[in-house]
Amino acid sequence: MPLRILIAEDQLMVRQGLNALLEQAGFEVVGGASDGREALRLVKELHPEVVIMDLSMPVTNGLETARKIRKILPTTEVILLTVHDEDQYVLEAMRDGVSGYVLKSRALEDLVRAIHEVSEHRVYLSPGISDVVVRAYMAKASIAPDLLSDRERQVLQLVAQGKTTREVAQLLGISYKTAETHRSRIKAKLDIHDTAGLVRYAIRRGLVEA
Repeated sequence: MPLRILIAEDQLMVRQGLNALLEQAGFEVVGGASDGREALRLVKELHPEVVIMDLSMPVTNGLETARKIRKILPTTEVILLTVHDEDQYVLEAMRDGVSGYVLKSRALEDLVRAIHEVSEHRVYLSPGISDVVVRAYMAKASIAPDLLSDRERQVLQLVAQGKTTREVAQLLGISYKTAETHRSRIKAKLDIHDTAGLVRYAIRRGLVEA
């Protein structure tokens, strides 16, 4: 039976293109998600064997969504599809249980190879990424600790995407007061007290793209 794939990508044209290409390669694409929340819902509903996920997803970013997928369905493997090859992103993805890390600049064959590798419960990194990880390990690079809770990271991502406190509350299904409390706690924990600073921090953590 063909491997069952879920595609999580916020750009419809990209998602449709991946869908067609992967089906041509012999995979069964069981669904597509436009944001992290929808991806989680579809994973619970469809139980795909592999999720291909853009790192910079709306509502809940790719890394955060990958963490949650690993908790609710450990047998599902996650491949991050991204433009980022920096040590920070790669190491954090590996720490959070991502099985594949594929650069968007690579050819489709790279993604197909990644799907086959992770379906056998092996780790796959795009060529060149392996060197990044080894260099970081040899230099004893460490990941800066994340001081925020899951909900605070969600709020920070939405703030960095330009959402108002009221919009954050509506998107997350919480009260305005709760959203404002989260925002205040984020600023206190990070010791960052302006929106521009929060945006820069969110970019460094891979929650949004520059």
